[in-house]
Amino acid sequence: MATHRTLLMCLGLPLFFPGALAQNHAPPGCSPDLDPLYYNLCDRSGAWGIVLEAVAGAGIITTFVLTIILVASLPFVQDTKKRSLLGTQVFFLLGTLGLFCLVFACVVKPDFSTCASRRFLFGVLFAICFSCLVAHVLSLNFLTRKNHGPRGWVIFTVALLLTLVEVIINTEWLIITLVRGGGQVSPLGNVSADSTMTSPCAIANMDFVMALIYVMLLLLTAFLGAWPTLCGRFKRWRKHGVFVLLTTVISIAIWVVWIVMYTYGNEQHHSPTWDDPTLAIALAANAWTFVLFYVIPEVSQVTKPSPEQSYQGDMYPTRGVGYETILKEQTGQSMFVENKAFSMDEPASAKRPVSPYSGYNGQLLTSVYQPTEMALMHKGPSEGAYDVILPRATANSQVMGSANSTLRAEDMYMVQSHQVATPPKDGKISQDQSPTNKTRW
Repeated sequence: MATHRTLLMCLGLPLFFPGALAQNHAPPGCSPDLDPLYYNLCDRSGAWGIVLEAVAGAGIITTFVLTIILVASLPFVQDTKKRSLLGTQVFFLLGTLGLFCLVFACVVKPDFSTCASRRFLFGVLFAICFSCLVAHVLSLNFLTRKNHGPRGWVIFTVALLLTLVEVIINTEWLIITLVRGGGQVSPLGNVSADSTMTSPCAIANMDFVMALIYVMLLLLTAFLGAWPTLCGRFKRWRKHGVFVLLTTVISIAIWVVWIVMYTYGNEQHHSPTWDDPTLAIALAANAWTFVLFYVIPEVSQVTKPSPEQSYQGDMYPTRGVGYETILKEQTGQSMFVENKAFSMDEPASAKRPVSPYSGYNGQLLTSVYQPTEMALMHKGPSEGAYDVILPRATANSQVMGSANSTLRAEDMYMVQSHQVATPPKDGKISQDQSPTNKTRW
């Protein structure tokens, strides 16, 4: 009897004190109180979970920062054709952010919620990214040939409709597979005879891959559609086609590797525990491919102006609109307005007429001889015409009537000398008015 009681106490000890066994089986680096579901996140013996966790965390931060940069650069985008693609590119970044977050669901041990999220979100998130690439390729094929493509909302609608197809496929497939296995034994060993629901983890690897055929078709479409963009007439759009082509080539290589490992390699080596690391590595690798080979190059090109805008900027450079610029322009115009009263006939060597009464302005008055009034009075009109020595001054009829026009001393002297030198036409009137004639007679 004592032997039986001792055996029962030993068997019942794990039931009443589960922490005793948990403390013995906790992997190094994990707390004994931690749920065994999250052991892969802190297990130092199998470092793959910690490494993928760090890689996915860095990807989440990088994608979030790039999303903010892309949205903040919207007011600075000068090319309307690039601006129309910003909505699709932000949608692509959201899909990439979801791929990094899904890595944690593959690192955590499988249960009902993690398996359901893997089966549904794996195909949907990849469909978002590949649909955006297909829509971008469609726009690039128009741009490389006609230099104008569909509107932005059309491109975004194409990407959204292509994604909705995968959403419908995964939803229907998940509902059918969960309801179909009623009464079966789940991997946790619980028999549900009355329930019609089964565990989403009870699915073969080949079925998981076959459910992603539509996603593979999108990837192949983006790859094939990127090639014609390299042969277009407008060469400035070819580099965007190169970004898409390089991204799809690396993505195809990643998909071939993980599908072979997931469906064939793990079964041949009898290591099904590597199924979760295979999916997590595929997610992280493909998401970083999107960031490095597509998102960062596109963000660096989004604010660059088009060649037409660069040409217009060179032909019509921008000028300052400050007070000093306006004052300089008005000063330059007033210099020519004041000189409209008289037009000076100067030699060809002189750049512009300079008045002797305008004050000192820094220029040497050596090109034209300007005599004074006293010198002209001493010389008299008989020594030569005045307009030979001094440049001829012609009055502008439009400006003489204005209030700003002035009459110089030289001009008055010319008028008086002209009147004295000209004899009167009527001889009788001049004789009556002359006092010498009266005394002579």
